[in-house]
Amino acid sequence: MDFEDELIPGVLIKRYKRFFVDIKLKNKIITAHCPNSGSMLNLLKPGNQVWFTKSKNEKRKLKYTLQIIEVDKVKHCVNTHITNKVIQESLNKKLIDELAEFSIVKAEKKFGKNTRFDFYLGNLKNNKKAYLEVKSVSLSRRKGFAEFPDAVTIRGKKHLQDLMLAKEQGYESYLIFLVQIENCNTFSIASDIDPDYFKAFKQAISKKVNILCYDCKFSNKGIRIRKRIKILVNE
Repeated sequence: MDFEDELIPGVLIKRYKRFFVDIKLKNKIITAHCPNSGSMLNLLKPGNQVWFTKSKNEKRKLKYTLQIIEVDKVKHCVNTHITNKVIQESLNKKLIDELAEFSIVKAEKKFGKNTRFDFYLGNLKNNKKAYLEVKSVSLSRRKGFAEFPDAVTIRGKKHLQDLMLAKEQGYESYLIFLVQIENCNTFSIASDIDPDYFKAFKQAISKKVNILCYDCKFSNKGIRIRKRIKILVNE
């Protein structure tokens, strides 16, 4: 998925009110939209190198959007709005081997009364139908090792429970973690941050929910899915 606009380098000053971030651009300070409502644990140290884009939409109140933060020479894409776009492009181009059989891809599909999964997938040849939920991963507390979540996620736990329910109702259920961090080769659940999510995650595995994890490749133009990486499940 290509960024809509050219990446601009800057230096992080601070994040505040969840969706605002101040960035030093040459000799001035600009305020950008922070498209990430999570804790962004370990990413927000003042002085970190960042990249952001400037929108051509004159009606936007905040013309700039934070895209990437670099920590210890490793880039993290923090724009969670990009995640589903990367996955949808990958589904359409058959870049995810485990999901390549699905020819029908519908975004934001309702399930039950109170749930909306990221994607509904279908295969007309064998009448297989599936739901897919996507999670953006930007937490890395040691080199080469990605984790989710970066804060307690009640919503994430509910998605796991609903994926199990969908499985019981005859659908295939998939959860894919997209690691938007350079050079990570291993992933696990941060059980110390959210033990309840970890418990639900292990239950989902026992109920045959399909768990996938892919990393990304960064470029000046955009971000692409790269390859499947190993998932470690702690006891």
